[in-house]
Amino acid sequence: MLSIGGSLEALQAAIAEVAADTGEPAGTLKVSLPPTFGITHILSRLPAFLARYPRVRPEWHFENRPVDLIAEGYDAAIGGGFDLAPGVVSRALAPAHIVAVASPAYLRGRTPPVDPSDLASFQGIVMRSLGTGRIRQWTMRDAAGAELPAMLAEAIVVNDPAAMRKAALLGLGVALLAVPDVQPQLESGQLVRLVSRWYADAGSISLYYASRTLLPAKTRAFIDFIVEAFKRERLAERFAGSLGR
Repeated sequence: MLSIGGSLEALQAAIAEVAADTGEPAGTLKVSLPPTFGITHILSRLPAFLARYPRVRPEWHFENRPVDLIAEGYDAAIGGGFDLAPGVVSRALAPAHIVAVASPAYLRGRTPPVDPSDLASFQGIVMRSLGTGRIRQWTMRDAAGAELPAMLAEAIVVNDPAAMRKAALLGLGVALLAVPDVQPQLESGQLVRLVSRWYADAGSISLYYASRTLLPAKTRAFIDFIVEAFKRERLAERFAGSLGR
């Protein structure tokens, strides 16, 4: 009989090996995703993933928190700001760049800001951090390396990026949001990027998974599928606020 201490890892490895031998990924795939990014950019790819791997059953949790992959039994997670616990590795997918946006209706009749310091004169849609309870503040930079604080007036306070985006779409003010969270609205013209040469760097959007040499086939399939999609569609470049589009 295996000891309790060594049984879990041995069992996981054995299951992964069996899955690898069959050549077909199968089983429940438990993944944690940030709601706004996950629904917009990852959930939309699920039909193609399931068409390729029909024996995988997704169990996807949309949540604004860094999960403990090992303790909570996740196969993978996508997001940023995770502590790399023992046994977990990260793979950067794209930059997490924050940009200033507002609706055309809100901007009508207003003088556009020249740099981040001008944002203080606009109604701000800001987010209170779930972790610290504080209003999230950003320092923006440009391609030349100059830095300026983006001090928005705290006119509307929410605790979710999707709510910030909706408030901006409703013409309630200016919001600082990650490029992928507002990319469709920027491309459609529903939102306009302000001080377009400037952005704040929030790190990376990364894929997190266990560092075992032999991953379950379902997890490896998911990792490869997501990495392939990001490369094929050049999402890292499209999400880079530093390009000043």
